[in-house]
Amino acid sequence: MPDSRKNIYLLGRPFSPLYSAAMKLRFSLYARNFFRRYKMEVPVISIGNLTMGGTGKTPIVSYLATFLQKQGYKPAIISRGYGGAIDNKVNVVSDGKELYLSAEEAGDEPRLLAETLPGIPVLTGIVRALPCRHAIHAFGSNILLLDDGFQHMAVERDINLVLFSAESLAGNSRVFPGGDLREPVSALLRSDAFLLTGTTATNKERAERFAALLRNRFPHKPIFFSSYTPCDARDEKEGKTIPLSGLPMPLYGFCGIARPEAFRKSLIEQDIALCGFTSLKDHQHYTPRLLQQLQKDAMATGARGIITTAKDMVKLKNSHFDLPLFSLQMRTHIDDDLKSYVLERLNLLQRHTI
Repeated sequence: MPDSRKNIYLLGRPFSPLYSAAMKLRFSLYARNFFRRYKMEVPVISIGNLTMGGTGKTPIVSYLATFLQKQGYKPAIISRGYGGAIDNKVNVVSDGKELYLSAEEAGDEPRLLAETLPGIPVLTGIVRALPCRHAIHAFGSNILLLDDGFQHMAVERDINLVLFSAESLAGNSRVFPGGDLREPVSALLRSDAFLLTGTTATNKERAERFAALLRNRFPHKPIFFSSYTPCDARDEKEGKTIPLSGLPMPLYGFCGIARPEAFRKSLIEQDIALCGFTSLKDHQHYTPRLLQQLQKDAMATGARGIITTAKDMVKLKNSHFDLPLFSLQMRTHIDDDLKSYVLERLNLLQRHTI
């Protein structure tokens, strides 16, 4: 954890009990029907996390949506649309055929999902029950995936999947603003299963120890693992995919994601020579001034090209770089047991509704 974040959490620690109590009260009010909850007529799968971010939800949502599509379902993805400028009650990023909103309008993650998932509608909205219903009635979706849905309790769900990054796990295990947690650990009681993402040979043992702690605390909730593998790069100027071995070296890297160090490590582990790297805030807005500075820094280091993440790239489509620009492409691997678990739960739901 960066020293700056440690200092912020240290200052915020006295307020953690207040925030924790507020989150517990919020859940209690939903549980007692003080706040309305909406039941959809189709299955709902929530993919979320307990920590502040950086657990790799987007690639997992993408993977599960594609998997369900191949199983004959008609999935739609519903997101809050964090960082997007459009805040209509229902925002259709894509109907599965056409793209309607830019990354600036919809948010970078919904736009990335919309670009990479043909045939799957992607919608955003603050009151997620509204885009949920729109997906069902306008597009005939028969299963919904709530992106970052664990804390959004207004929409009932049939599978509540909680993700932890195998790299950072539960952080310092303290509730915001004294730590990484959005809610106290007791909130995991309402989850159905856990997924540890981004496992590698380096962090696998630590991830297994964390999984053992989860099993001890929540013995009836299954735990699964996933990993990400850099597979190739996209040459954004040429509009084609190239092998990582074909990248010009050295490269200058930058990203605006929750855990930029994970991206930098991925590049280094693939023997991609870096002559410089800039970490930006998550959901970074790229102004012309910032882009000019990034290119200036890259050229000053002698870089032969610039590389960033696919998530950042959706906000850079109309940007000009003198140097070659590349985005790292990742492949997601998920336990077969998780896929079996999802299908079994869905089959059980179908039997109960017949």
